Amino acid sequence: MSTSILRLPAVKSRTGLSRSTIYQRVADGDFPRPVSLGPRAVGWLAHEVDAWIEDRVAARSATGSRRVPVNDQESPTIVRRSGSSGVGNPVRAHRHEGE
Repeated sequence: MSTSILRLPAVKSRTGLSRSTIYQRVADGDFPRPVSLGPRAVGWLAHEVDAWIEDRVAARSATGSRRVPVNDQESPTIVRRSGSSGVGNPVRAHRHEGE
């Protein structure tokens, strides 16, 4: 059996997670640990990353969670930044006729 090793860009691409999230989850024990490839290089075993992804999918299926569509009557809330203070103010988005 051949073992593939994934470098960080491939792990990020497969999981959709950022670098910092991957390393935080490794530290928390919620993601496979990387293997050392040298003094300044690590990689992840492809089958461990794939198993982690499959576990996420199975957990979603087990809880029955799914995306809830927005009611046609409701407008999504959009947060806009005001000035340079960085404080976000919720603003209702307006729907245009014909959408």
